Amino acid sequence: MNQKQKLILVDMTCSILHHGHIRILKKAAKYGKVIVALTSDKEIEKHKKFKSLLNFSQRKEILLGIKYVYKVIKAKFLITDEFLKNNKIDFLVHGQDNLNKVKSSKIKIFKKTNFISSTLLRKKLRIK
Repeated sequence: MNQKQKLILVDMTCSILHHGHIRILKKAAKYGKVIVALTSDKEIEKHKKFKSLLNFSQRKEILLGIKYVYKVIKAKFLITDEFLKNNKIDFLVHGQDNLNKVKSSKIKIFKKTNFISSTLLRKKLRIK
């Protein structure tokens, strides 16, 4: 019997790609095809209060080069149940810093990779 593979959404800004991103994408791929909901440039500036060094197209190209990523779609900073429904997503995967307000039956929370985040890297590099 050929069962339809589930669509798994991982939302991220990916302003600086690091091993924590790769780890969550790898874990998510165990559940199905990974679609990355990549935050738009405008939403990064609005919610994170900085301009990404890489624009949306550049960040998308990088993510599409990762073997765990099936597809990349543009997204707002916060994911909604409506976004999941409109994109036929089975589950949202996120780290423990999740701020998304989606039904608990539609989200899987993974432990964050210790001592790494894009924010931490920006601070170390003295990038806003």
